[in-house]
Amino acid sequence: MSLDRCWIRSVLLVCALWVAAGTGSAAPLVLDESTSVIQAWPAVSMRVDPSMALTLQQVVSDPQRFVAPKSSYPTLGLQREAVWLRIPVEPTARATPDWILDIDYPALNRVEVYVLSQGRVLQQAVLGSQQPFGQRPLASRSHAVTIELPPGEPSELLLRVQTTGAMILPITLNTSRAFHDRAGRELLLQGLLAGLGLSLLVYSLGRWAMLRESLSLKYALLISGSMMFSLFQFGIGAQYLWRDGLWFERHAAGLFSLLALTGSFLFVEHVLARTMRPHLVGSAASGSGRYTSHYFSKLMKGGAALTIGLAILYALDVIDTRVVSAIVSLLGPVPALLGLPDAVALARKRDPVGWSFLLAWAIYALTTAVLICVINGLVTVNFWTLHSFQFGATIDMLVFMHVLSLGTKAVHRAAQHASQERDAMHSLAHSDPLTGLDNRRRLNTQLAAAVAQCTPSQLVALYLLDLDGFKPVNDQYGHDVGDQLLIAVARQLQSTTRSGDVVARLGGDEFVILTWGLDAPEQADGLAQKLLDAVNGSFQLDQHRCQISLTIGYALAPLDSTDPSDLLKRADMAMYAGKQAGKGCARRWTDGINAAPVP
Repeated sequence: MSLDRCWIRSVLLVCALWVAAGTGSAAPLVLDESTSVIQAWPAVSMRVDPSMALTLQQVVSDPQRFVAPKSSYPTLGLQREAVWLRIPVEPTARATPDWILDIDYPALNRVEVYVLSQGRVLQQAVLGSQQPFGQRPLASRSHAVTIELPPGEPSELLLRVQTTGAMILPITLNTSRAFHDRAGRELLLQGLLAGLGLSLLVYSLGRWAMLRESLSLKYALLISGSMMFSLFQFGIGAQYLWRDGLWFERHAAGLFSLLALTGSFLFVEHVLARTMRPHLVGSAASGSGRYTSHYFSKLMKGGAALTIGLAILYALDVIDTRVVSAIVSLLGPVPALLGLPDAVALARKRDPVGWSFLLAWAIYALTTAVLICVINGLVTVNFWTLHSFQFGATIDMLVFMHVLSLGTKAVHRAAQHASQERDAMHSLAHSDPLTGLDNRRRLNTQLAAAVAQCTPSQLVALYLLDLDGFKPVNDQYGHDVGDQLLIAVARQLQSTTRSGDVVARLGGDEFVILTWGLDAPEQADGLAQKLLDAVNGSFQLDQHRCQISLTIGYALAPLDSTDPSDLLKRADMAMYAGKQAGKGCARRWTDGINAAPVP
């Protein structure tokens, strides 16, 4: 008989323990005079309301339906149903009667708060993002309300929570001073991050306005979406920007996420498929020919068009928040996944663009993983985990700004390379390939400009020079030595003339010198003699000594002619007259020379 009684008592004890566990009973929160902030989740029990129609009276009358949360961290994940939370509290006799209940996750749609003591409802309030800001109990970015708890009397808090997003519930009870201290620190942090994002946005828009650089505009789309999503996520937007704009509050998360995703598609496409293309064309690093194909660009632009279309549908309420959240979760990694092969190829080439993208995407993956773990209750909800995605987005913005500058440098390098090629082509078209002197084309341009400005007191002198003895050097030592001789003569002529004078080679062993600003014909005669002295003589070329001289014919403008081609013709006639007179001399054109043409 005693054994039967013991067995019955054991069964009753087990049942009592099971009932206690089933009701989710937990030790109440003890509030005393030394408490300033206390986490409420350890004392929370919950009841899911699939019908979303349970009343306060029904919930209070059936406390056995409350159970302990499955997660030890304050998050219930993506909870479609409404959830009732029960928090027992025991203020001591010396505890302050006024406490601030704070739920530091502004994205919650609706939170109903009830304060009960001895079966009576002492206070009730409605919180949540769908409550007009002007009607909130406290004008704070988080969902907070001041509650009065009778000192020394056990009480309980009942909260009904309903939201379309993640049900993250960092619930705390705070003294007024502690609450405002925490709120001030959070506002300071959000102000700094928002200020940084705004500065980057203004800078990128300024670049676009001044340079018409489309990459800057795409970067502006990316950071504006990311920055505004953070302002929504942490309640700053509702507190300071759109305040009572409930439509905007309902749609802000989806619209800003889609905006950031659109910017991400366009930015990554532009950098990898356009800006860096001049640097990468012909590269074998990727092995896929991605840089020279249009498939990558089409995919990225298609993704951007898709997100824009989804944003329009969402704004028109054709699709709801849950659908947008699922789509954004699915499409979010796509720009990184599509661009990853090219970024890896760039990184292997030690290109900073590739390393920058890999760093940004690694941070994005890490912070996204932390957020997913927070939503699913796998990591605790604290300052760092709640802000991890925001910190990661800020770092990404800075890294992408670096990518923006690298892309701009690539464009500038390509433009500079094109300019150098153009200058080189122009130089080849106007220079003698052997000596580097001006050729006939450039000489004609400069001669026309000089003659157009000449006056009787500012003469232009045009000298035509022919080497005496050049052909024997070519015949005896070969063309290589002949070319060396031409180069040596060119350098000698350049060193003899002024820095602004033109020294040109017309071909073969004929050179032309153009000088201007002469006061009298005697100056032209003196320069002719200097040129004769500089070249007449021997040149040592490797093992060969070559003896040559100059024959010079020259004409003056405007004294002899004001027509460039006629001036050159007259200098040529004077030079041939010098050849007939015995070579190694300088002759100016005269009427007598003109009357006696050289056969």
